[in-house]
Amino acid sequence: MRPIARIRDAAGPGVPHQHGPTDDAASATRAADTTPAARQRNAVVCLRAASVRVGGRALWSDVNLDIAPGEFVAVLGPNGVGKSTLVKAILGLIPITGGDVTVLGHKPGHLAHLVGYLPQRRSFDASLPIRGVDIVRLGWDGDRWGLPRPGAARAARKAIDEAIELVGASAYAHRPIGQCSGGEQQRLLIAQALVRRPRLLLLDEPLDSLDLPNQAAVAALIGRICAEEGASVMMVAHDANPILPHLHRVVYLAEDGAVAGTPGEVITSETLTRLYRTTIEVLHTSDGRLMVVGQPEPAAVHTDRHSVAGQQGAGHADH
Repeated sequence: MRPIARIRDAAGPGVPHQHGPTDDAASATRAADTTPAARQRNAVVCLRAASVRVGGRALWSDVNLDIAPGEFVAVLGPNGVGKSTLVKAILGLIPITGGDVTVLGHKPGHLAHLVGYLPQRRSFDASLPIRGVDIVRLGWDGDRWGLPRPGAARAARKAIDEAIELVGASAYAHRPIGQCSGGEQQRLLIAQALVRRPRLLLLDEPLDSLDLPNQAAVAALIGRICAEEGASVMMVAHDANPILPHLHRVVYLAEDGAVAGTPGEVITSETLTRLYRTTIEVLHTSDGRLMVVGQPEPAAVHTDRHSVAGQQGAGHADH
């Protein structure tokens, strides 16, 4: 992965810059610590020349990335390049085969209680009687055995109620999870990942299967969590458009490498052409959305790809 300064130089002055969130306190902190050494020293996640091989095949290599406190970072790229694998390497579930990864200054997995994780979307049977609040509680004590400590029940109830309120799910938290809509279920699952107040939140395609209004609502919720809670978020996404207004940085993966930087630095024709070693065009639509044309997947106009019958089998470019 090229250093961010070199990506900026290559982009040139004519490339539009996509501004992320404007939270004053977080922006001031990032502005004060923008040197590479400062970013590495303060990083919640730090990768240096990291690489992973799965089944004898190199998924990605030479990945360098720092995620600062309170940053919202998207992991983008075509299917099959290892976006979910990157998240699992940060969790310590998959070992890296080269380079180094640290999470909160330690090896992955050593501070698991400070990391929230939402895997790829799960479906709940409509007849499932478990309530939304019970799903959230699993994030608090689902990995614990034995009798609770004195006062633990009160602390758990407070943490669960706060997480549910934070995601705006109080009105339906006591409803059976199978009777909640897709957007309501996803909010409750995000609450489950947040219930221990993690410093790092890892989300694997949380917008998948949601319609456009729910994608926008969940994206805004995650952006607010970064701003108000100070949590760092790394989110795997198929389409950057719903989250673009909230992003601070982007990691774009390809088989031959990766680039990182602000959306305006990375999601450009020049940068992606260099990354994929083939002509790539980044088009800006009249409504401000992006479309990447020429990737190793067919291009698509980004609408709700799950709501129209027959679209499930269509190819869509990851942005």
